[in-house]
Amino acid sequence: MKEKVVLAYSGGLDTTAIIPWLKENYDYEVICCCVDCGQEEELDGLEERAKLSGASKLYIEDIVDDFCDNYIVPCVKASAVYENKYLLGTSMARPGIAKKLVEIARKEGAVAICHGATGKGNDQIRFELGIKALAPDLKIIAPWRDDKWELQSRQDEIDYCKAHGIDLPFSADSSYSRDRNLWHISHEGLELEDPSVAPNYDHLLVLGNSPEKAPEEGEYVTMTFEAGVPTSLNGKKMKVSDIIRELNVLGGKHGIGIIDIVENRVVGMKSRGVYETPGGTILMEAHDQLEELILDRATMEVKKEMGNKLAQIVYEGKWFTPLREAVCAFIDVTQKYVTGEVKFKLYKGNIIKAGTTSKYSLYSESLASFTTGDLYDHHDAEGFITLFGLPLKVRAMKMQEVENNK
Repeated sequence: MKEKVVLAYSGGLDTTAIIPWLKENYDYEVICCCVDCGQEEELDGLEERAKLSGASKLYIEDIVDDFCDNYIVPCVKASAVYENKYLLGTSMARPGIAKKLVEIARKEGAVAICHGATGKGNDQIRFELGIKALAPDLKIIAPWRDDKWELQSRQDEIDYCKAHGIDLPFSADSSYSRDRNLWHISHEGLELEDPSVAPNYDHLLVLGNSPEKAPEEGEYVTMTFEAGVPTSLNGKKMKVSDIIRELNVLGGKHGIGIIDIVENRVVGMKSRGVYETPGGTILMEAHDQLEELILDRATMEVKKEMGNKLAQIVYEGKWFTPLREAVCAFIDVTQKYVTGEVKFKLYKGNIIKAGTTSKYSLYSESLASFTTGDLYDHHDAEGFITLFGLPLKVRAMKMQEVENNK
């Protein structure tokens, strides 16, 4: 019997061409595994395509709820955003995919896992670090880094497939390189490769409108959270995945969550892309809106640092590490009382606050008002400022003394 390899299969041209390539160059039996993170119509017709291309079996594994509950929610709790803009849509999905690939490899008794990530991107790191952490004994095959891989263009891949009796409905037409899941869709390539050129949003957008084409009428939305986890939308209790689906529709309609970013990849280069994250942007903002009522200043300060650290950890593919577990443990403690309701208005790309309530709110109207109350005497501020500013005053006096003695 031939040894088996599990191929991370998307159904696109790259991974379709990899099937005959693996059989020809490694003489493996190819088991395809497509991990469903919410790609929707991209999954249509995959089984027929995989079998036609020479795979002996195709698994389509639905991990949408696992993706939402165990990868997205921890990042929302942490307000984890990479380089102040990127909401980690691709990054968060990769550890869940790697875990499922390992699970299928164990089930099938495979000796290797293959992925179609290029040698220039971040995904090769995320997939391989996940696999190494969970199954260090499995071989990893990355065709784009393999000397046996000689296909350098879409046309090369199409010709290779045809030469192996695989005639599929792919074209060599130029198009954006996209990655889609429930949380977002990313776009790279074409005019985006030149940072001096504005994105062609009429051609590019998939999940919704640009702000200019959004409705003239805004829309109010209400959400509730319990311990940092979203629990309802507009008065209806829902699981997290359904909340994100609904928010994607609302956010897409109102032009929410479109970013154009030049980011620093782990491999050392800068890359430019456009991300659509309509529901995710709303969810993150709603969570932050509630959290600012509840966390004290010192905790908020450290949590921001930990959120940035988690964003870096996730972006670099280090999900299955003690550091990620430790950071998330800290975050979970901060979320214990992040419970309440938020209301906001969606309007032409903007998320506008419309009221926040929580039984754990640390906001005190009597303290914040200009009226002197029992807890705060304006005169107390004088002594506080004297002590708080003492180091500055002492230094200034010393520098003045030195200056006078010249």
